[in-house]
Amino acid sequence: MGLAHASCLVRQAEMAVKEKEEWNTGEGMRKWDACFDCGQLFHGAVMVALGWAEWKTYLGRSDRDRNRCQAMEVLGTTLRESRPKEAVPVLEANLALLRRYWPHDENGILVAQTSRHR
Repeated sequence: MGLAHASCLVRQAEMAVKEKEEWNTGEGMRKWDACFDCGQLFHGAVMVALGWAEWKTYLGRSDRDRNRCQAMEVLGTTLRESRPKEAVPVLEANLALLRRYWPHDENGILVAQTSRHR
């Protein structure tokens, strides 16, 4: 079992997204979800901490920014496990953004609706 600083994981994820946006290489947003070394998905307290960090990182972007919308979805999904009442407004806001800016993304909307009702 490994140990990592949350701030190091955040910095790695931010750099991966920047690399993807600027040079179209690398893992992009997937770095927020899984260990760069072994590929294992984050879970528990680490996933909640990264969910908040991801949201804080992209919060200042436009509502139409896909990374911002995905960050909101990740935050809502991680909160659903540990703080279900706090997750509901986040998941509902994410669903509203999808319906408003990406109404033709039927799969994304369906996933958001399902996440909200789990």
